[in-house]
Amino acid sequence: MVDEVARAEVLAFRAHAQQLDGAAAAPGGAAVLDFGVQDTGPDGGRWALAIRGAGATAGPGPGGGELATVWTLRGAPHLYRREDLPTVAAATAPYSEADAAKRIFDAARPLRAAGISPLVALDSVAAAMRGLVTGPMTKGEVSARLAELMGPPYLRFCRPCQATHLYEQPFRLAALRAGLELVPGTSPPVLRPIPGLIPAATVPARFDVIRGYLRFLGPAAPKQVAEFLDAPVKEIRARWPADAVEVCVEGEARWILAEDRDRLGQGAVTSTRLLGPYDLFLQARDRALLVGDQARAKALWPVLGRPGAVLVGGEVAGLWRPRQTAGKLRLNLTMWRPLTQALRASIDAQAERLAAFRQVRLVGVEAVD
Repeated sequence: MVDEVARAEVLAFRAHAQQLDGAAAAPGGAAVLDFGVQDTGPDGGRWALAIRGAGATAGPGPGGGELATVWTLRGAPHLYRREDLPTVAAATAPYSEADAAKRIFDAARPLRAAGISPLVALDSVAAAMRGLVTGPMTKGEVSARLAELMGPPYLRFCRPCQATHLYEQPFRLAALRAGLELVPGTSPPVLRPIPGLIPAATVPARFDVIRGYLRFLGPAAPKQVAEFLDAPVKEIRARWPADAVEVCVEGEARWILAEDRDRLGQGAVTSTRLLGPYDLFLQARDRALLVGDQARAKALWPVLGRPGAVLVGGEVAGLWRPRQTAGKLRLNLTMWRPLTQALRASIDAQAERLAAFRQVRLVGVEAVD
């Protein structure tokens, strides 16, 4: 008999697993670093680590500190422990030709038409990048040089730039294969070599990305994991963990790792957190479970300009947007529940924490319609 798991249990499980429950993590020890912490926007990866109680450094020198930023899942920049990069390079690579083709989107068609397999294409781009980037180079510089080196099947005309570039996803997904990382805090991005990077021959279970999704965003179905990775569902099913246990969530079959099954009932979360727009908690591909109201979901996940989310007790209770000028920070709140005195105090405390993180002064937290 398959156990029924309530929505509240699922959200509490994820909040606990992701250390959003107030349990402090050691510096660099946040569990989510095993899976990767997306580093998009000013309140990106380092803010995600801060609200999980984990300190982190990523200095500008050749070693770059204890964390590194690399393009991995979905071509997005993610933070990882520097010491884990060989394993990350292996864990986040496409599983097959079909997987690589799906991950590089519209770039696959001209490559296949020219008789070039997607995996060969990624390796070719990586080899060219490796030869080019021997020191820090901006993305634009690397892109321009690659456009001179790679053949027509690799290139597209970019209307906004009025220039010919490599397709974006092959560029991003080849960078780690080439042994390149992103220099922290650079915009436009600056790439530089990772000294001595050689992808690991095997991937320990702790870094397996399918297991990682179940560990931090479970219970889940193969379709949701595939969507998160931009991978074919068939490839995910073929690699589904043998120790995944089936449960039922809102009438749908889902799976959780056997070692985590008992944690589904470990109790509610009481903390309040200001989640960044791309926080892992908001990246689950079952958005209707997280936010059931369509209008609210549209406001939380717009096509452009995502807000942050106010997480209260494991539930998204509203949205927040920063307004920063001249060293002063103001937060605008759109709340989905009554703003009681206690809730207001907890949000104010987190806003002060955000201001300290941004190294500015908080001048107001205002509820808006």
